[in-house]
Amino acid sequence: MDDRAILAEIPRLRRYARALLGDRAAADDLVQDTLERAWSRIGQWRPGSDLRAWLFGIMHNLRVDQLRRPAPPMRPVEDADGEPPTPPTQSDRLELQDLQSALERLPAEQREIVLLVALEDMSYAEIASMLDIPCGTVMSRLARGRERLRQIMAGSAETHAAHLRVVK
Repeated sequence: MDDRAILAEIPRLRRYARALLGDRAAADDLVQDTLERAWSRIGQWRPGSDLRAWLFGIMHNLRVDQLRRPAPPMRPVEDADGEPPTPPTQSDRLELQDLQSALERLPAEQREIVLLVALEDMSYAEIASMLDIPCGTVMSRLARGRERLRQIMAGSAETHAAHLRVVK
């Protein structure tokens, strides 16, 4: 395997991790853990298979592991790197904050699918393979996640709760 192939995937991994976690430091830690695990298990990668899906699968599994065990208390450290050259307008910043808040309110399985499709431009088949779920489940979670995002962004998430009835 060419080292450059893995290095080329780092921006995608970072983008997805930042969107998933909402915290730059935690996202960078997750990417670093993903790369470390990928390098230590490079023999498990099958040549000819999709490297990106393999790396995202590792990241997904690491994230699931993180959610299962309690995190140690940490103090955030602010860093100024990565700031855009032109500061966004106040309305741009508010819209991004609203979107981030709306994404955080989605159930984890829906948020994950929405981010993989929207940010990473992954196909349903790639996501299904990566998460080891049926393609129909990917499409269903994506549709429900998008609809929930629309409701939250429109401010009607609480007023239009899904009405389910028991069918016998």
